[in-house]
Amino acid sequence: MITTNDINAALNKMILSASGWRAVFSFCGGEECKSEKISDSHRIICAAAAFVFADYLYSSIPSCANINMPLVLLGTDTRPTGKSIAEAVIPVLLSKGCRVRYTGVTAAPEIMAWAGSFNDLSFDNGEKTPAGFIYISASHNPVGHNGLKFGLTDGGVLSTDEVNILIENFKTFLNSDDNIKNIEKMIISAEKCDIEKIYYNSTNYKSESEKIYQNFCNKVIWDGSSQIAGEIKDSLLKYPFGIVCDFNGSARTVSIDRNFLRELGFKFESINDKPGEIAHRIVPEGESLEPCRVLLEEAHKRDASFILGYVPDCDGDRGNLVIFDGKKARALEAQEVFALACIAEFSQLVWAKGNVSRNALDKTAVAINDPTSMRIDRIAEAFCISVYRAEVGEANVVSLARKLRGEGYTVRILGEGSAGGNITHPSAVRDPLHTVMAIAKLLSIRSTDKKAGFFEIWCRLSNQTNKYKNDFTLADIIESMPKFTTTAAYNEDAVLRIKTADHALLKDRYKDVFLREWEERKDELRTRFNIHGWEAVAYNGITEKRRLSRFGEAGKGGLKILFTNDKGRKIAYIWMRGSATEPVFRVMADTEGENIQFERDLLKWQSQMIMEADVRG
Repeated sequence: MITTNDINAALNKMILSASGWRAVFSFCGGEECKSEKISDSHRIICAAAAFVFADYLYSSIPSCANINMPLVLLGTDTRPTGKSIAEAVIPVLLSKGCRVRYTGVTAAPEIMAWAGSFNDLSFDNGEKTPAGFIYISASHNPVGHNGLKFGLTDGGVLSTDEVNILIENFKTFLNSDDNIKNIEKMIISAEKCDIEKIYYNSTNYKSESEKIYQNFCNKVIWDGSSQIAGEIKDSLLKYPFGIVCDFNGSARTVSIDRNFLRELGFKFESINDKPGEIAHRIVPEGESLEPCRVLLEEAHKRDASFILGYVPDCDGDRGNLVIFDGKKARALEAQEVFALACIAEFSQLVWAKGNVSRNALDKTAVAINDPTSMRIDRIAEAFCISVYRAEVGEANVVSLARKLRGEGYTVRILGEGSAGGNITHPSAVRDPLHTVMAIAKLLSIRSTDKKAGFFEIWCRLSNQTNKYKNDFTLADIIESMPKFTTTAAYNEDAVLRIKTADHALLKDRYKDVFLREWEERKDELRTRFNIHGWEAVAYNGITEKRRLSRFGEAGKGGLKILFTNDKGRKIAYIWMRGSATEPVFRVMADTEGENIQFERDLLKWQSQMIMEADVRG
């Protein structure tokens, strides 16, 4: 019999955050284990998560309403343990009186778009239906991991504040042996015929979700202008465009990608395109992009129109790119991917406005996470766009964008540059198809006698008209981007193992170390890197706090030291934050220009100061 002690032992190894509730779920306990089985403790934990989420949905029902059947959409990525977790979740949702629509394997952006389609669903009495989704995934974590994400009908996961409420309820619930017994009874006693009906209907629900997702992607990508789709189709006749994809067995293997791209006129080839065919490390960074790079190189040799490739992670909400740069196929850094997407979407806003001028866009903003490169600041400056930063976490960036829209800003694009990919409004989640199409628009919406195309708009506004030519290539666009050297999130030097559990205390100790080091090194920093000043900034949720008196005010959030040159212009930063989804402490440096030694020296210095502060404990 499972007890609270058993549950707590498993729960202590879980990471609970708005980005997902994650742990190694594979029965053998290995990060790369591909066992389909989960332990009894994890089965109860997943069932309890479903229980508290059902209660969360019920809490949104007006007390006077006679509604007792919330709707829960359920899907999984392609991890081996996904089905076992669903088998624990479904009986509890049914026992709680919920209606369940299960799709089996589906991409995260697809189930979120599907959930969004229920935003206005009402019963006959006019009361709104409480509805939400549970998505079974551990995103980019290794294959032995799994987890749960929760959301409503606004197109994204629950906000940090709402998830924190859910987490507290979840922990309280599992701290009772009686509750654990009741959960076990729910799993056993659920009507078998009801469960079988849910599985039987999963194919129909998957078809429904795909249709809704396709329509939603059209809305996101074209932003109300069907003219763009027509121009792309026309452009592809003159400038053929081939795209490759290494699906890596992800949930996107059963999504709309192939048909969507081919119907527009793109050539498309793929590998590892069967669900669950996870051929290499899941996170689409570094070595994980190599098979796609090779695929693109081979495709380009056969057909020179193949110039772009992408690799999604397991749940398909994130994808990074490989490109043919005119000489060879190479992987783009995540920060480069996001920068390209921003140039594309900013240019689309100006193109739609029809007036390419220095004050291109009024009251327009971009919402990004704190370790996004300042390359975005330079790009936004050219378009007269304001830049706002939130703490790491997709939910934080989405919440910040919603706040800005409430203040009257247009926020077309947002995202986490450090992780790659982008979120394009009205979507509230990263989507590799939207990233690919951003690059496609940048290449395909070309200048005419009557109107400047996307790339020409960017060249004009960034004072780089000399870099524009009618037969430009993707390599020309990349060459036009502001030059920054930034630590890659999955570089081995970007991860530290620390002992201090209290991150606020660690950051207060770090301040003492930094102030001493600054006094000792400031002359060298001025001479070598033109660094003349600094400012400490904290990021917690959607709040940015400048001019810190205590570095510990950053708490578990991000802490950044911004460096300025002799003219007071920000030219570099160093950053730190403990991960909310992995047991590591992340660090990075971002420097203007292409001086790799500048970035390397700042990163090494940052790591040394943090480790000294950690030892002081």
